[in-house]
Amino acid sequence: MSTDAKNEPDEVDRVVAAWRRERSGLDVTPLEVLSRVTRLGKHLDLARRAAFADSGLESWEFDVLAALRRSGEPYQLTPGELTRQTMVTSGTMTNRVDRLVARALVERAAAQSDRRSVPVGLTAAGRYLVDTAIERLLERERELLSGLSAADQSQLADLLRSLLGSFETSSAKPPR
Repeated sequence: MSTDAKNEPDEVDRVVAAWRRERSGLDVTPLEVLSRVTRLGKHLDLARRAAFADSGLESWEFDVLAALRRSGEPYQLTPGELTRQTMVTSGTMTNRVDRLVARALVERAAAQSDRRSVPVGLTAAGRYLVDTAIERLLERERELLSGLSAADQSQLADLLRSLLGSFETSSAKPPR
């Protein structure tokens, strides 16, 4: 991205201008930020999918493997802990773990009647795959951010942290 791109109108500018033309009394200021966040999210999702596909992973597989890898040795978490970290239901997590076990990327610590409390751990193959995938992901994400200086990236991270914090605090109200 060139520095000239910062001054060029983008699709969001065109959308905002159209709304202002059609509904002059409507404050469409939130669109200037959040529509860009949405569009960036779509670009990021495409880049992530490509990085994970290069490693032979789906996005959800990376999420589970990455949670385990970040947990540190012995790279184990309970399904409940995985559920909280990946923001899915317990039923979804059980299915995901089953599928990753079938691919030999994770293993359950021991056979017990309640699979929700049995630790799930990375296998050597799972660790290799997630380590490769995170390297590819970071390469693509650096490319996405290449149009911003280090200072701008830091400022953007701070601003987004502030915004996201209002959604992720325990006192935050669920969206309507």
